Amino acid sequence: MVSAATKSPSANDVLYRASRGRTVPIPETLTPVPGYPNKLRIYRIGASRFWQVRCFFAGKTYSRSLRTTSMKTALELARKFFDSTSASIYLRTGVVPHDITPSFASIAEQLFTQEAGRTERGEMCKGSLQVIRNRLDRFILPQLGKTLMPDISYAVLRRFIDHLGHLNLSTTTIAQYLVIVRKVLKLGHHLGHVHEVPEFPQVRVSSQPRGGFTVAEYAHLLRKARSLVGQPHPMLARLGSDQKFWIARDLMRMPVDLSQVIGFMVNTFVRPGDIKKVRHQHVEEVRGRHVYLRMNLPETKRHDKPVVSMRAAVRIYRAVQARQARRGYGEPEDFLFLPQVQNREHALAVLNFHFQWVLRECGLTTGPLGQKRTLYSLRHTAITFRLLFGQGIDMLTLARNARTSVNMIERFYASSLSGEMNVGLLQSRRTGVSV
Repeated sequence: MVSAATKSPSANDVLYRASRGRTVPIPETLTPVPGYPNKLRIYRIGASRFWQVRCFFAGKTYSRSLRTTSMKTALELARKFFDSTSASIYLRTGVVPHDITPSFASIAEQLFTQEAGRTERGEMCKGSLQVIRNRLDRFILPQLGKTLMPDISYAVLRRFIDHLGHLNLSTTTIAQYLVIVRKVLKLGHHLGHVHEVPEFPQVRVSSQPRGGFTVAEYAHLLRKARSLVGQPHPMLARLGSDQKFWIARDLMRMPVDLSQVIGFMVNTFVRPGDIKKVRHQHVEEVRGRHVYLRMNLPETKRHDKPVVSMRAAVRIYRAVQARQARRGYGEPEDFLFLPQVQNREHALAVLNFHFQWVLRECGLTTGPLGQKRTLYSLRHTAITFRLLFGQGIDMLTLARNARTSVNMIERFYASSLSGEMNVGLLQSRRTGVSV
């Protein structure tokens, strides 16, 4: 005999099924995490407005609410969930189960977290960290991200290099990408995911010197920049009355600042990155046997020693001070160039925008080897002028004052010089010595 309870459903069956269904993943929301094993997925459920994550490894399913409604944030949190969970299993058991073999992307994210920690400790600048992020996202992860760490081989690396070559990247740039790839593989080796780092294909790096200027070209640039002061940029005439541009209209007239930047950079060896940061408090005028500026600039590329200028920089700096005093600037905290622009990245972009205009007017947009010239070419000019005209200057002194290395001087600056450029020094001899 069948009981009534068997014939008819329990009173709470419908409610039970409904509540259970609210915790089951909504099929159309199941999303794999790019660059990670397919078993790692994010999804939505009816019982929560937040994204969830789940992954099966070591014989167990791990899941968690990601406490975010943003899919982009959820994917990022899912990567961290996978890395931390697999790491905890590894630390607890001492082995790496076959089903949690990480992809290149997962170790790359751990590397980025590690490098971010170095940045917070002051071991690396924020700019270098951003370069790593950009290079990972642009080419490295799209090409290598989904590959499991043990599967990264010489052949895989060869294909990656060939891909970058087809994109017309220079050998120097390709070598810089490989530095990051090597760091990821070394970290994977330290974590026990790779038995040994594979051999890397050789990339012959050809160093191309920066496109500096000759003395005549430098003088031409200065004259042209000064003659254009106050003139509207040609782009302004092409803009409609209500059309917006990335530079405000009041900054689209040639500023006096640019001609002073040109002279200042050639007489101080500074980088464009220093130009956007330098304040009056960083500059001290020294008068004694020699007259020069001593500049205690913010640290750049792990160099923090003072920079000594040429004598001409003193005159340029005094002109900057006088002009700024008339405009209500010149306080220790004020910037030397375009002090009215608080966004310093934008200030540097504005200066380069006008510098490109001057280059076009002078017909000097490219160097003798076809290099595109920028504000950085002025630093190259400063260093090569010292190599050419500095009496007996040694490379170590020059390198330290320019906040670079002797190797960089030889590769990117001295490489463009020929013996005939300094024929007088070559033919000189010590007093009292006859040949």
